[in-house]
Amino acid sequence: MPENRKTQERLDPRNPLVFDAREVGRRPGSMKRLRRPVPVPEDLALELVRVPAGATLDLDVRLESVLEGVLVSTTVTVPVEGECGRCLEPFQDSVAVDIQELYAYPDSQTDDTTDAYEVGRLQGDFLDLEPALRDAVVLALPTNPLCRDDCPGMCPDCGVHWDDLPPEHSHDVADPRWAALQSLREPTAESTDANGAHRGSQPN
Repeated sequence: MPENRKTQERLDPRNPLVFDAREVGRRPGSMKRLRRPVPVPEDLALELVRVPAGATLDLDVRLESVLEGVLVSTTVTVPVEGECGRCLEPFQDSVAVDIQELYAYPDSQTDDTTDAYEVGRLQGDFLDLEPALRDAVVLALPTNPLCRDDCPGMCPDCGVHWDDLPPEHSHDVADPRWAALQSLREPTAESTDANGAHRGSQPN
C-alpha cells in the first residue's frame, strides 16, 4: 500500500448510507439488490434551490461484484424546493438522480493505480454511498430553477407577476433626452388657429 494513502475513518455500519460488501461476495458477476429508506444528507443546495431538510429517500441499490471491487448502481427521485429564477415564487418539484460508483478492493490494481478522488474505496468490508449521492444530487439541481417551464416572470418596471397583469399592461416612459425635439414636433395652442391650422407669417 502506498505510504501517501490517507488513513480513512472506520465506517459506522448503522449509517443507512453505509453498505456491507460481504452481502454480495467477491465472485465477479454476483449481485444483490437492497432497498431501504435513507435520510437526505444535509446542505444539499444551490442559491435558489435545495433538498428540504428531513426528506427521506427510498433507495433501491444494486450491488454487483466485479474484478476490481463492488459496482453500486441506483436511480433515486429527490424532492426539491426553492424560488423560481424568473418570478421568485416558491415552488416544489423533484429530480431523478442516477448514481453508478465503483468501490475498489483495498488489494486491487485499481486501488493502486488511481487517486483517492477518482474511484471510491471499500473500507474493510464496507462502502459509504454518501459522497457519491451528495455529488450526484448537487449536479442534478437546476442552476436556474423555474416554477413552470412557461413562467413569464415579473414586469421589470413594477415588479408584478405578468400572470397578474392585464394583456395591455405597459410602462411608456418618455426619454428625457428627446423631450426638446418632441416639443418642436407638437404645435402649441398659441400657434394654432381655431380650425387647427398653424399660424405662420403672411407674405407682404
